[in-house]
Amino acid sequence: MVQNSTIAENIDHVRETIATACARAGRSEDDVRLVAVSKKKPVSDVLAAVAAGVYDFGENRVEEALTKIPQVEQQVERMPTWHMIGHIQSRKARDVVSLFTHVHSLDSLKLAKRLSGLAEQENKTLNVLLEVNISGEAGKYGFEAFDWDKSSQVHDALWQDIRQVMALPALNIIGLMTMAPFVDDAEEARPVFAGLAGLRDALAESLAVSLPHLSMGMTNDYPVAIEEGATMVRVGTAIFGARTV
Repeated sequence: MVQNSTIAENIDHVRETIATACARAGRSEDDVRLVAVSKKKPVSDVLAAVAAGVYDFGENRVEEALTKIPQVEQQVERMPTWHMIGHIQSRKARDVVSLFTHVHSLDSLKLAKRLSGLAEQENKTLNVLLEVNISGEAGKYGFEAFDWDKSSQVHDALWQDIRQVMALPALNIIGLMTMAPFVDDAEEARPVFAGLAGLRDALAESLAVSLPHLSMGMTNDYPVAIEEGATMVRVGTAIFGARTV
């Protein structure tokens, strides 16, 4: 657990970094949404972040969220927005629909159909970002998008899947998400972020849809992601400190 004052200071620093990156890119800092990644952090840390003005939180484990979210919401006046950022197992999908308003990790047509059906049952619309593996990194989840602009096979399969996802009821597709490779030099991640922005633009134009959000960038590389167009950055360690478990 980190001291409340330290969390507040960290948040101030992250916001300053966001503002500086936006200035370099000629963007408004209001265009970037800070999602504090609170996974494996105690309720007290989340409450400290709320007290410092953060209202967007990212969790990646349903079991943890089932207890944490109600505990936080019992102790705040303004309800936070909860973002599911981790891989979703089909058997946990019902809880995801109940707990979260935003899902950053819709990574397959099968999962999309499952979430859509469950959201319909709850008379709820889920805000969703499509997770794409644009780097081609082995072992990463997401719609396959490596070399989409060079391979007609990858392009056609991706476009077919996304058309089907967008036709589903109860899902509001608001953008794309990716996980860049973890590298020592954030500049090495820049092509991945630029690639996601390029894919978003191509999809929006060819499918005549609005995809306003790009969820990309974490503690080690979020300033570069902002320079390449990120509208949501998922920052944990820089706010709450390194996870101990």
